[in-house]
Parts: sequence; structure tokens; C-alpha cells
Amino acid sequence: MAAMKPRTGDGPMEVTKEARSLVMRIPLEGGGRLVVELNAEEAANLGSCLQAAVQLIKK
Repeated sequence: MAAMKPRTGDGPMEVTKEARSLVMRIPLEGGGRLVVELNAEEAANLGSCLQAAVQLIKK
């Protein structure tokens, strides 16, 4: 019988490049990871939205 390991959200947020897309893995508080597949345009849009969010926090 295989050992059961708890699924935690511990670990860094990471992005890897796969065949035609980028795969982003985001740790979640309740455990596990949110996995999102993005193309280059979607990644650029997400980046600009996150930069705008950071600017709102700095104000």
C-alpha cells in the first residue's frame, strides 16, 4: 500500500513553459494547487492586471 501524503499548498507559485502554453501552479490555503494554462497574450494581460493591483495596494 502506498504511503498517504497530505496535500498542502506549501511551496512556491511557479510557471513552466510547456508545448504551446504556460502552466501556472498556485498553492491554495486549503491544500492542493490551482493549475492554470495560459497562452502568451493571456499571461501578458494577467501581468498587467497584477501590476495594477499592486499599484492600488501601494496607495
